[in-house]
Amino acid sequence: MTTTRFAPSPTGYLHVGNLRAALFNALIARKAPGGRFILRLDDTDPERSTDAFKDAIREDLRWLGLDWDEEVIQSDRLDRYAAAADRLRADGRLYECFETPVELDLKRKKQLAMGKPPVYDRAALALSDAEKDALRAERPSHWRFKLDHDRIEWDDAILGPQSVDAASLSDPVLIRGDGQVLYTLASVVDDSELGITDVVRGADHVTNTATQIQIMDALGATPPRFAHHSLLTGPGGEALSKRLGTLALRDLRAAGVEPMALLSLMARLGSSDPVDLQTELAALADGFDLSRFGAAPTKLDPDDLPALSARLLHQLPLTAVADDLARAGVPDDLAAPFWDAIGENVATRAEIADWWALCRDGTAPVVADEDRDFVATALTLLPEQPWTEATWSDWTGAVKAATGRKGKGLFLPLRRALTGRDHGPDMRKLMPLLMAPPQQAG
Repeated sequence: MTTTRFAPSPTGYLHVGNLRAALFNALIARKAPGGRFILRLDDTDPERSTDAFKDAIREDLRWLGLDWDEEVIQSDRLDRYAAAADRLRADGRLYECFETPVELDLKRKKQLAMGKPPVYDRAALALSDAEKDALRAERPSHWRFKLDHDRIEWDDAILGPQSVDAASLSDPVLIRGDGQVLYTLASVVDDSELGITDVVRGADHVTNTATQIQIMDALGATPPRFAHHSLLTGPGGEALSKRLGTLALRDLRAAGVEPMALLSLMARLGSSDPVDLQTELAALADGFDLSRFGAAPTKLDPDDLPALSARLLHQLPLTAVADDLARAGVPDDLAAPFWDAIGENVATRAEIADWWALCRDGTAPVVADEDRDFVATALTLLPEQPWTEATWSDWTGAVKAATGRKGKGLFLPLRRALTGRDHGPDMRKLMPLLMAPPQQAG
């Protein structure tokens, strides 16, 4: 059974960079018969993890429709990580180290100055028991995993065959001096015990994947299938990190971005396929294929989102916006003709209420000085309410005959007089919905 996971740390709000991993893993699970998608909250950092961020992550995923089949919280599983650490110690694969951050930094600088790679020298393995006891008395210790200096290989679902020389890597720290279990160990234990079959994450995790494969082997576990997607950049290839503050999912939601427009974009961005707007997650899953994605950095232009979101909104059926119409106060019997009239003219759902307020209450007309006499004449020819879909044609025909105006010079001043706007829905459909009498120009 295909089982995937999304594993954010509840130390901040989700942004579009996090979304790629969440979406890719969700789509893999939803595409597979009986597939499962797990939300794992990596909260082993007690100082930075908060319940508020956990709730925000859940809220963002629900907004996107990325529902999960099971939730796992790492702070509830500390005993499982401790048991795994004990097994690694017993097998001689986890060893105690005592260097301070300053000492490690000095070692790295010395190695670099000598033209050597800054790899941990395993000095702690040479310490005697007495030396360890003395060091424990004066400073906290941390624990490193002892890598086998072999090549670590796997077939990456996006990057293709990968091979990493473990001798070029430092033995990773799995447990800090304060006892905090780090991501590398906790993730291995969870992926193994939860039966994770596929892991998709950013290309910045490639080295981490290599070490995790060895740790899994040491614990007798089978590594999942790994895939590493490209990292996002700005439209000019610049680092996107500086803009992530404005690309938090909660901010995009507040700006009125349609969740399926965002998902449709992210499900194709970086692949060889064009963006295909879908209104259902299942349709996105059906067309999703990791092999279509490349390794090159992927450009994201946030300015593309509003137009894409509007396009999706325009094609939504009445049932998809029924709650929004009800909140705006649109009567049930007018919901269908109202959405038919305005549906292709709203960029966000928030604009629904604006158009209904105009229909219900009317608005101040906008009349250019040179059009005052023309509009005054036109209003004398306006049929009495209620209006029908024939009213706009009948009225403009009468005004054209009386004034000789035509084209934009005829239609735009009349639209402005009734709606106060230069653009908007087809007036033929909108006029029957205008309930307030037209106001006179001031």
